[in-house]
Amino acid sequence: MATSIDSTLDELRSSMRNPLTGMPGGGGGRGGGIFIKLAGAFVALLVLLFLVRPSVTYIEPGHVGIVIHRGGGGVDPTPLGPGFHMRNPLMTQIQEYPTFMQTLVLTKANTEGSEQNDEINVNSVEGQPLSLDVSMSFELRADKVPALYQTFRTDVQTISHGYIRQAIRQSLQEVVGNEEIAAILGPKKAEVVTRTQANLQKRLDPYGIDVRQFTLNEFRAPKAVMDAISLKNVMQQQALTAQNELQKNTFQAQGDSIKAVGRAKAIMAEAEAQSRANDLLSKSITNTLVQYEMAKRWNGQMPQVTGGAMPMLQLPGSKNPE
Repeated sequence: MATSIDSTLDELRSSMRNPLTGMPGGGGGRGGGIFIKLAGAFVALLVLLFLVRPSVTYIEPGHVGIVIHRGGGGVDPTPLGPGFHMRNPLMTQIQEYPTFMQTLVLTKANTEGSEQNDEINVNSVEGQPLSLDVSMSFELRADKVPALYQTFRTDVQTISHGYIRQAIRQSLQEVVGNEEIAAILGPKKAEVVTRTQANLQKRLDPYGIDVRQFTLNEFRAPKAVMDAISLKNVMQQQALTAQNELQKNTFQAQGDSIKAVGRAKAIMAEAEAQSRANDLLSKSITNTLVQYEMAKRWNGQMPQVTGGAMPMLQLPGSKNPE
């Protein structure tokens, strides 16, 4: 093709040296043939330049480009970062992969991210079937993206609903399959989520997939099992209430007993004090004191009526009448 183009260009230069050759009447049919060859060469040159010349590829932010060689089907181990890159469209193909955080939602409802029923089905340690709605947020490590593509040869969406979904199911089965349903619903739910995420990260790490968050959104078990668990929880709550009431009554009885002992001690102490006071009072009362008190209260008047001899009061310090 290069020889044909060169010869055509030589003919063009020759015709330009003799202008009459390429004009009507100046060269007859020869001039018309030259123009046809020139037009064909020009078209061939444009096609050649379009196929062979390097083209510019733009990689979006948050993505990397995987360079795929058309000839041998190999993949460059180093991805292209965001920005403009020169490439040969005839020999290479660029496949973009996202590296920003993505969230995979696997649920029974088609309104929460899944177009179909993507719930995870596992068995508990009792052998009961369980249906789980889960979600996982993850990122792809840029340096591992070429190897990821070379392994699966498909897009991230297909990998998510294929291999990653199966990895989630296996991780949940290994963790949930060793726990009782009541424990998963209650005190061990957070532990189950943490262990599952660690197990899942171990499975996905060789492919450059980093698990940022794993969530257990909904838990479904057979109705008979859920009713039994609910009844057990109600009975435990009632037993706890009764135990709390018993402790309350015990504490109240102990408090009343302590108060009664205190009152008894107070009464005893008061009685002993009164007894000692009476004893001291009885010892302090004498005939002389009685007569003295009577004298202090006498106003000097003699009683108007007496039933016998007038009592004689002997004041302190006075002599007995002779």
